[in-house]
Amino acid sequence: MSVAAVRPGGAAFNALRLAFGALAVAFLLLPLVAILPLAFTDSVFLVYPISGPSMRWFGALAESQAWTRAIVNSLIIGTGATVVATVIGTLAALGLRRELVPFSGLLRSIFLLPMVVPAVVLGVGMQILYARMGLASSYLGVIIAHAVLCVPFVLVNVSGSLASMDPALERAAASLGASPVNVFRNVTLPLAMPGILTGAVFAFATSLDEVVITLFVAGPNQTTLARQMFSSLRENISPAIAAAAFIIMILTFLLLLAVKGAALVQALRRKRGIEGS
Repeated sequence: MSVAAVRPGGAAFNALRLAFGALAVAFLLLPLVAILPLAFTDSVFLVYPISGPSMRWFGALAESQAWTRAIVNSLIIGTGATVVATVIGTLAALGLRRELVPFSGLLRSIFLLPMVVPAVVLGVGMQILYARMGLASSYLGVIIAHAVLCVPFVLVNVSGSLASMDPALERAAASLGASPVNVFRNVTLPLAMPGILTGAVFAFATSLDEVVITLFVAGPNQTTLARQMFSSLRENISPAIAAAAFIIMILTFLLLLAVKGAALVQALRRKRGIEGS
């Protein structure tokens, strides 16, 4: 006998939950479904119905020096910010996983502050700080600024992976004579890797999408794709913006596929190792 048959109203509750989930997914995806097809229009306006399919706006992005520079800058800054944020966020999660650390709750809250502090406040503060440090209008300054925003996402994901890990595994490895370095490399790091990879994807996506802080700390040579889209919206609304948004979506989707593929490969290797033993 099923659970739904045992519990009164179980089937209705499951149907309601499914409907609510479908509505939430639709709410998140409908704006994308509305804008992304306009990247393939041959019209010069963002209007429906689409007069005809065309790749002209992707060609316009490739031929425009401003757009190509923005795409390259986004890849450079996004990659740098992801590496920095992943290292710092992972180390922070490892350091704060034990209650032995004094004021661990306060320190965790400090790491999560960039998620709740308005981006304008962070942008103004970084602009003043960078002016004194000589990092204004530099790639290093923009990478650091984006990394500050990305660290909380890495910390949350890695902390989730570490929380689901049984500490007995590390103690067992240590009791068998493994050094702390070997325990970390062969036990802790592989088990935390899904959270690390997921945090890295969120970090890269956050960097690609960031525009407010970039307006404060970046110079003309560090214009990112999101900032170029913002500037284009102010000057001229064209389907090139939809094409740029499509590129951002494709990059994020490819990263998610890479993470899922890496997790699948790791799971298969772990399964083969268990079967071989």
